[in-house]
Parts: sequence; structure tokens; C-alpha cells
Amino acid sequence: MKAIVVDRWMEPAELKVQEVPEPELAAGTVKIRIRAAGCNFFDTLIVSGKYQVKPPFPFIPGAELAGTVEAVADRGSRFSVGDHVFASVPLGGFAEVTVVPESFVYDVPDGMSFNEAASLPIVYPTSYAALVLRAKLQAGESLVVHAAAGGVGIAAVQIGKALGACVIATAGGDEKLEVARRAGADHLIDYRREDWVETVKRLTQGRGADVIYDPVGGDIFDASMKCIAWNGRLLVIGFAGGRIPEIKANRILLKNIAVMGLHWGAYASREPERVPEVFDALRSLYAKGQIVPVIYQAFPLEQVADALLALASRGTYGKVIIRP
Repeated sequence: MKAIVVDRWMEPAELKVQEVPEPELAAGTVKIRIRAAGCNFFDTLIVSGKYQVKPPFPFIPGAELAGTVEAVADRGSRFSVGDHVFASVPLGGFAEVTVVPESFVYDVPDGMSFNEAASLPIVYPTSYAALVLRAKLQAGESLVVHAAAGGVGIAAVQIGKALGACVIATAGGDEKLEVARRAGADHLIDYRREDWVETVKRLTQGRGADVIYDPVGGDIFDASMKCIAWNGRLLVIGFAGGRIPEIKANRILLKNIAVMGLHWGAYASREPERVPEVFDALRSLYAKGQIVPVIYQAFPLEQVADALLALASRGTYGKVIIRP
């Protein structure tokens, strides 16, 4: 089969397709013919050895995928050959075929394309778990979503709107703001053109935002502390801006706020019962038309390097997809 193989630390531009043997079924696994794989910013880091997890060589990158079941290892499997499924995996998505533990695999919701299904496994549960399990966002509250045209940002806008919040989206440039508007944002702020902190204060009648969703970190995190409401919740999702911020504890005390992290990947080992609960909720939201994955572009497997470079350039929105 064809796959992207990393046999040394390399830059995304160096990634090439190789021919490798198909993986073999083992007890409790499902073999999937991959029709679409989602790209994430951490893919650009993991291939170059800059990520917190460093897999042994050789490995096939790619952490989310959708496709058709080709074989199942166990007679009592939940799946049958030909089923449309999606999965989140540690590795193996940038290939034509993969073998995945059955517990990682879910049925594709009715009407959802493979491209959309490959956009679902990481960004949507991340945003749902952050807003519902951690921040407990309520109808009528104000929600600021930073980087609102990115993968997790769009998911947070859509989910926040479905929960009945007033969604304030920040992004850079008219194109990305339009993406956030189509996702359901009530208010749009171009952080390049205006003082977004003062705008958030104005839009919330001086109270500040009840919940702030921050996948950027750095200066964005620092400034978010200036426009968060009494009893507000500041969600730490990631550090796409590059700098991991620090906070003085007296600032948490003075406004009675909570600064909370969200590590979706850890739920599988620490609170595994939450995983199907979250995916069931997302399935319901999709059926109601309240979440719809947004695709920037689909690239063939041979153009993985171009896909990851586009993602790293910050010029994309929504999800970048690989079609093996």
C-alpha cells in the first residue's frame, strides 16, 4: 500500500509517499480502507521531532481518518465489511489502509461525507468537552472564541451557538471572519484592525465574557484576562501562537475566575466513559444541522507536504484533508 513514512526527523516539505506492506489484523482490531484523513497542526511538529510525543521510527503520521471497513478480527465485532467509519488514532492516518483498535472506531453519521467524517474525531470532541464538560457553558452566556476560523475554533463557534450562547469570534482578515460568520458567530472582531479587548467589553456591556476559548496562548491569553467576566472561565486549548503563557494567581482571585485546561486525548485513559457520551452528543448535533465540518481543501496523498505547509502557514481555515 501507499503511505507517508517518517524514518528520521524531517521537515514537512520532505515527506514522500512510499510503498509499504499492509498492516495485519490482530484481536480486537478493524482494518479500514482510508478515504479521507484530517490534518492537524501537531502533524507538522510530530514529523520534525518537535512534538511532546516522539514515536519510534519508522512511523506513519496522521491522527484522524474516515473510510470503509475491509475486515474485522472478531466475530462479535460491532462492525461489518463495508461500513462507513471514522476513528482517531495515535498514528497511521496518512496511508491507504490502517488497522485500528475497535474501541477507537465509530459509525459515520447518516449523510456525512468521508471528508466531513475525517474532520470530526479531534476538533469537535475537543470543543464539546471544553465547553460542556469543563466550562459548563449555559444558554445566554457570552463566549469568545479565538482563532475562530481554525479547526477547533469553527467547532467551538458551532457548538457554542447550539448551546444558546452569544458567540463573539476573533480572527484575522475578512475571509476568516466570513468563515466564522457562516459558522454562526453573532459578533466578529478582526484582531488585526481593532482593539479586541475593548470591543469584547463593549459587546458585553462592560461585564466581560463569561467563557473565553483560547487555542492560541501567548499574548492572546494575557489579553483575555483583561476582558473576562466575574466568575468567568478561561479555557486553555493549545498554544498555536508559540508561547506558553503564565498567570499570576492574584488575577484569578480578584475576578473569581477559573482557568481550566482541556486535554481531549487523555479522556480515553482517564475517563473512557466520556468518549462515547461526547460522540453521541456530536452525532445528535449533526443530525439537527447544528454542526457541519468546514473543509478548506482536500489534497491527494502525494501532496501531504503541500497540505501541511498550507496548514503551518496559517492561511487555511477549517480542516485540511488528505485523500489517499
